[in-house]
Amino acid sequence: MNEEDARGYIKKPWAKNYDQDVPVEIEIPEIPLYQFLVDSARKYPSHKAMIFYGGKTSSLLRRDMTYGELFDKARRFSSFLKDKGISKGDVVLLMLPNSPQFAIAYYGTLLVGGTVSPMNVLYTPREIEHQAEKTRARILVSLDLFKNKIDTADVNIETIIYTGLEDFLPALGGFLYRLKMRKELPKIQRENGVMFLKDIFKDYKPVERFAEIDSKNDIAALMFTGGTTGLPKPAMLSHYNLVSNAYQIDSWYKRGSKAKDIMMGVLPWFHIYGQSAVLNSAMLRAATILVYPKWDVIEVMKGIEKHKPNLFHGVPLMYQVIVNHPKVREFDLSSLEACISGAAPLPVAVAEKFEELTGAKLREGYGLTETSPVTHVNPIMGKAKRGSIGLPIPNTIAAVADIEKPVILPPGNEGELVIAGPQVMLGYKDMPEENESAFFECCGYRWVRTGDIAKMDEEGYFYIVDRKKDLIKYKGYSIFPREVEEVLYRHPCVKEAAVIGAPHKEWFEYVKAYVVLKDECKGKVTPEEIIEFAKKGLAEYKVPKVIEFRDDLPKTAVGKILRRILREEELRKMKGAEGQH
Repeated sequence: MNEEDARGYIKKPWAKNYDQDVPVEIEIPEIPLYQFLVDSARKYPSHKAMIFYGGKTSSLLRRDMTYGELFDKARRFSSFLKDKGISKGDVVLLMLPNSPQFAIAYYGTLLVGGTVSPMNVLYTPREIEHQAEKTRARILVSLDLFKNKIDTADVNIETIIYTGLEDFLPALGGFLYRLKMRKELPKIQRENGVMFLKDIFKDYKPVERFAEIDSKNDIAALMFTGGTTGLPKPAMLSHYNLVSNAYQIDSWYKRGSKAKDIMMGVLPWFHIYGQSAVLNSAMLRAATILVYPKWDVIEVMKGIEKHKPNLFHGVPLMYQVIVNHPKVREFDLSSLEACISGAAPLPVAVAEKFEELTGAKLREGYGLTETSPVTHVNPIMGKAKRGSIGLPIPNTIAAVADIEKPVILPPGNEGELVIAGPQVMLGYKDMPEENESAFFECCGYRWVRTGDIAKMDEEGYFYIVDRKKDLIKYKGYSIFPREVEEVLYRHPCVKEAAVIGAPHKEWFEYVKAYVVLKDECKGKVTPEEIIEFAKKGLAEYKVPKVIEFRDDLPKTAVGKILRRILREEELRKMKGAEGQH
């Protein structure tokens, strides 16, 4: 194999650009993931673990939960699972938004040795069926609002446990929530196979002994990939994978003493980014999380002003909504210190405006489900390069490989980003062919392919050029949509942009852009003006041939724009037009 080419990456040229005191290698203990909660609860039982509905100004409408209470309830849930015969290898599905219930069920499952498999709360019955079938789960914990979808899905699950958001609100908050949601809350009967989470807390005592875990081989979480290229695939993440990533993230922050940080909890925990960077990281540090079941920009800004969080993990859309909100300057957001953006490209203009408004450091990072997920981040205090995903984090090696062959390319080339490190998944569950194409070995390392085209500069900073499957072929040219989108984002009226290769009979594809305008620009800017603007920053063949204005763009639950949906729309239009002739 090409060991000489790989050596340029294995020597970690990026290490010299780490912030001072951030180590290149850290010691990662081989412990169960649940140990984070056990240690924090025993040392800081009275410290706040969560502030539920943190944007509420009145304490009668929000709920604080200590580490001691969280640990107690997780152990009670674990006792219930043990009574049901759940043990190592058994899967518990979670269909819950960010809430105390999520954390309780998550860690309660781990304490008994089970595997958690969170589901996107936006899933349709078909998608619920797919995940239930692939995991062979015996238990499902769900928010009561999702009962109708679950009833519609054809799933073979022994026990469904329902909970309501009001279960963890003060009396007044719970009453007002039920009043507001009275038409949407379904009637649920206690019957065979149907239970309520609040009854479990009353009926079961906290479990005293926890499962013995083989950290490197036992699966803590079965996480399903976003499914942007088909049905989601189940990635097996071991306890060691997830413990590693929490320690890696923590070392990048250089946080110091425990029980000091307050973190924003707006990223969905059913997504691996929110789970690792927020939930697990907070448990490791005994941090307090401001917990939001759904994204609400006003509630988020209220929460920042009231509770003074210093850490914020988000996605570009969140930061974009904040900087564009007409009332943003009415809130004091100055407590924020370190903010990380991941899951999608961060427009340079958004980062600059957010930093100017808050005084915080907003840094772009990178990761994927298969890597637990974080692999790269820009330095918090040191040199951050706009448009770059940053440097590989401690204990991580990144390289650029040939798209087709298991060959590492010399530094300076563009190719597929590949990752080696302790956070790399064990593999996809029961999918040998996918595993064969996802991994290759070279130079003593096991590399996972990311599907992203990347390059590394001379200082070790990595740049995502685009998705391998999103490359546009136009008249023999190769065009990366992200490059075109970055130029469009520079236009003062562009709020969001997505670029695809739309099908064409003669050219195969042409460049088409979908643009969401800022409210104050609607009706005042034409597609032709946007095209003329793009010509100033792009070669002629890269300039969009068509600009289509939209009110919004299709996105995943964490705000990643789904170009695939837009391409499918264009393909249907083309087929429909052909059918009319």
